[in-house]
Amino acid sequence: MHTTRRSRLEAMAALLSPAAREGSGPVARLVRGGGLHCVFQPLADLREGCVYAHEALIRGPQGSALHAPDALLQQAQEEHILQDFELACVLTALEQWGRQDAPGRLFVNISADALVHGVALAGAQRLGEMVRGFGLSARMLVLEITEHERVTDMPQLREAIKSVHACGARLALDDFGDGRSSLRLWSEVKPDFVKIDKYFIRDISEHPENLQMVQAIKGIADVFGTTLIAEGIETRDDLRALRDLGIPYGQGWLLGRPAAQACEAVESAARDVLQDSRVAVLPHLGQTARPGILRSLLVVQAPTAAPGTSNDAVAAMFHERTDLHALAVVDGTRPVALINRQQFMNHYATLYFREVHGRKPCIAFANTAPRVVDLDCDVDQLVGILTSQDQRYLNDGYIVTDNGRYLGLGTGDQLVRAVTETRIEAARHANPLTFLPGNIPISLHMQRLLDHGTEFVACYADLNNFKPFNDHYGYWRGDQMIRLVARLATAHCDTRRDFVGHVGGDDFMLLFQSGNWLQRCKNIVEAFAREALALFDDAARLAGGICAEDRHGVQRFFPCTTLAIGAVRIAPGRFRNADEVANLAAAAKREAKQAASGVVLYGELAEPAGPDVQPPALRRVLAA
Repeated sequence: MHTTRRSRLEAMAALLSPAAREGSGPVARLVRGGGLHCVFQPLADLREGCVYAHEALIRGPQGSALHAPDALLQQAQEEHILQDFELACVLTALEQWGRQDAPGRLFVNISADALVHGVALAGAQRLGEMVRGFGLSARMLVLEITEHERVTDMPQLREAIKSVHACGARLALDDFGDGRSSLRLWSEVKPDFVKIDKYFIRDISEHPENLQMVQAIKGIADVFGTTLIAEGIETRDDLRALRDLGIPYGQGWLLGRPAAQACEAVESAARDVLQDSRVAVLPHLGQTARPGILRSLLVVQAPTAAPGTSNDAVAAMFHERTDLHALAVVDGTRPVALINRQQFMNHYATLYFREVHGRKPCIAFANTAPRVVDLDCDVDQLVGILTSQDQRYLNDGYIVTDNGRYLGLGTGDQLVRAVTETRIEAARHANPLTFLPGNIPISLHMQRLLDHGTEFVACYADLNNFKPFNDHYGYWRGDQMIRLVARLATAHCDTRRDFVGHVGGDDFMLLFQSGNWLQRCKNIVEAFAREALALFDDAARLAGGICAEDRHGVQRFFPCTTLAIGAVRIAPGRFRNADEVANLAAAAKREAKQAASGVVLYGELAEPAGPDVQPPALRRVLAA
């Protein structure tokens, strides 16, 4: 077999270009003299925690200037033998991998143009035979298309890919997202695998933008039926996040470094993460400014006036359309002014106005600097209008355009409602006061914990006697106290294992995977009891509380505000959806507030409870 392999190499070498066969450059000499060798880096199955495949990585002589692959590629390009060099790399990888007789697939890098050239040299019908000649099954070979330059001939590439698939080999697209591997190439090649560029993988556990990009790529892969591989995995947190995102395969130094021999197992540090049932706390990105929010609002379809339209004609329009609060002045399709109905009709009703101004252009009585809002504006632009010094929009309303063309009119109360509703929706994603995840991310993380069968503790935190404090000292001081809870909860939780969310008001949800969750809760309660006193005045601190009205309007004494945490331990398989856990945690919070003693562990023997059902429970009060 060794002689057969050598003859295969010699036969393929004979097909190389004259520049490669006869060139005096260092890379040409390495190709002819067998000076290239491969190292093999494992690709891991992130679901099973085992080695799935290896990627062959070419190297030059150890200790030389041409040891690194980038240096080899650059030199080959300077010698004008780049495609020959790439084919030599493929042959070297096949020959050395075949000698190892290792299990699993082999990924081999090749550019699109070199692939086309190689298929043409070997002959489409002989590809499978050539691969088998190295002792490999063609179905275990994955040709990984890397792009140093743009694909020069897409039709030829499609034909070459057909030949690759026909022999049983598979295709991968490398470094997707780095600017060279494009979505068009993905669509054209229809690869079996796509490798996500390490730019999006590095620190994905900390950067929500990268997380969203990977989720978007995952959506594209679902459409094309492509299997994803994450490149550049170097930390435990990133590996845990990728596993929980459902990325099936990964590659990186944490999983295994390149070596001359194939790896039998992934590195122990990575294996520990993959076998750990704890769920990653994914970074949260609040809802971004949503463009086009006016598209959901009713736009008043109103007639328009031209700059030269007479005041009499405008008055006639207002008489005909009694529902109009204003009238837009439009030059062609471009709005230039706005006429307020009440102001105009007050002028029109004055003595001699019709006689003096009736036939004159209406532009003299129009607001030539109206508020113009495009349908595709985002909420930040609307907030800018609401907070500007010019508040005429409250009476005049505003002009609505679509791509700069007049569309209709809107009212001031519509503008306020649009901003309010959008802010409320955004608060469900991220609380605007504490910037912690809101109700939607809380529910999503809770559901992920349930779906993964992970044991966790759901804690509902709430302030005792917060309303009297807020009424007594004002909203600004109340906001300080809520931010204090957020800061302490975040500081005392493990950001890699524990999730902190802000339900709203003075209510918080903490989802613990940390084994020492109880001590963490006690620390939060104790720290709050100390630091919250600084928000009271000297007299309140001396008295131990304040006098304020209760919910019934009766003046009475309230102790200083404290924090209560109701906790429930969630065993794997006991609950199906997040609502059940949230309801039980809310019941635990009520018990904690009644106990007023710090932390209450509630429901160790509890069954799932509906929103109005008080679950049976074994309760223990754990004083902080």
